[in-house]
Amino acid sequence: MLSVISLDLTTSNTLGLAATASHLVRYQFPEQLVDLLALVSQYQNVLVLGGGSNVILPAVLDGLVIKVESRGIRLLEETETHFIVEAQAGEIWHDFVDHCISCGWWGLENLALIPGTVGAAPVQNIGAYGIELDQRFHSLVACNLSTGQTVEMSAQQCEFSYRTSYFKQQPPGQWLILSVRFSLPRQWSPVLAYPDLQRHPVLVTAGNTINARQVFDAVCDIRRSKLPDPAVLGNAGSFFKNPVVSAQTYQGLLADWPALVAYPQAGGMYKLAAGWLIDQAGWKGKRMGPVGVHDRQALVLVNHGGATANDIHQLAHAIQDDVQQRFGVKLEQEPVNS
Repeated sequence: MLSVISLDLTTSNTLGLAATASHLVRYQFPEQLVDLLALVSQYQNVLVLGGGSNVILPAVLDGLVIKVESRGIRLLEETETHFIVEAQAGEIWHDFVDHCISCGWWGLENLALIPGTVGAAPVQNIGAYGIELDQRFHSLVACNLSTGQTVEMSAQQCEFSYRTSYFKQQPPGQWLILSVRFSLPRQWSPVLAYPDLQRHPVLVTAGNTINARQVFDAVCDIRRSKLPDPAVLGNAGSFFKNPVVSAQTYQGLLADWPALVAYPQAGGMYKLAAGWLIDQAGWKGKRMGPVGVHDRQALVLVNHGGATANDIHQLAHAIQDDVQQRFGVKLEQEPVNS
């Protein structure tokens, strides 16, 4: 039986915004799905909430909030080349990565310490330090809350691209991801393309004997040195996507800004470092009332205490306008407005 409750969500979103759900239900077991679908039909607005790491919550959430708290990890299949591992959507992402490494299922270590849940990871197509989720993705099981139909979806059907997916393009509350499956290689080799990893002392010392646990620990160490802990200083991680521009735009910017940080992409495009643009515009460490830009990472907006969604939006828009005027580049926010 599902119980609908009222719940303060201030500690259920990593930005630490004061928010209340007047109607919330906890989804914890697959057996609850039938009752959940019957409940959803009674509400006009539905929000699916995982770890609250990629959302900007209003003060009051109208409609029904589904808090995903399902748990379970299992080895679904072994092939000659891969381990197929399935996790329930409510599993904490970082804990899931840690568990996989402990079991010898390697390949997700570069994605360590990313906040949120397993079910939210494909929505954003999370990525870090040279690995995108879609590179390790096998399939997922999701329920269309409008039709009640449960389907299995491949990577192609999920329409993954940089920090987005099919699910992110759909109306809020349309889909409930139930479980996600990953294809992890038996023949593992470290992905160390990023300079931070190449310079990390543990990995330098390990040389040719690097293992997945060492990469995991190095990624955690690097992230902790650069990014604030949401439990201490509210934030949603990287707030803006790294913009992708044409070669012509890149060359024009490079002429004016020789130190421009950019990475070549397929098709002759270039991915610009949004944090560098924001830093050059003078926003790093700047504060607007209860919100501001982190003093060590310009890509992170922080809540110094008592902030509202409107405070976050005002700061984000100010940064976007400034970067647009200075560089002619439009920044797109990552977190979803709920």
